[in-house]
Amino acid sequence: MTRLLKDLSRPDRHHPGGPTYREVGATRTPEALPEGYHHLRYSTVVGHGRAAFAAAGTAVTAWRMHRRSGACLTADADRAGPGVRVEVSAGVGRFRIAVPCAVIWTAYEKDRTGFAYGTLAGHPECGEESFLVTLEPDGAVRFTVTAFSRPAVWYTRLAGPLVPLLQRAYARRLARTLRRLVRS
Repeated sequence: MTRLLKDLSRPDRHHPGGPTYREVGATRTPEALPEGYHHLRYSTVVGHGRAAFAAAGTAVTAWRMHRRSGACLTADADRAGPGVRVEVSAGVGRFRIAVPCAVIWTAYEKDRTGFAYGTLAGHPECGEESFLVTLEPDGAVRFTVTAFSRPAVWYTRLAGPLVPLLQRAYARRLARTLRRLVRS
């Protein structure tokens, strides 16, 4: 029984020290996410115009959106860049869950800014999540969260369908936070 629990708690380790999944970078093409994972696609308008786009892009890539949403975030750089290690945590005391990730890709383009991070060993899920801000032709500033994930430890397997609901709620919370940051 102990061995079974130990096996259930061990994340996929396809790349020792690196991401815990094979499909690294797959969130770059959100229309073709890998099979065998839960998929999350959430998108909403958070502002309008070039100034709102710049503010939203900075809030996403400089970690302000995550921090202002109530999550604790530590990173080994002030701004998202490939290879930057990030730890996001939530909860209190013994119920705090820390999730280690690494930035997989970034976009610092004229009408597109954001990044994706992938799970590292010790993360309760296995997969990748991107946070992208785009300036649409009509001037709308759109925030999109795209993710693919599956349980990597026994307690996320046990939580079953609750985990995707929590992920969608977190994406909505990030969008509300980003909208407030853009307006201020």
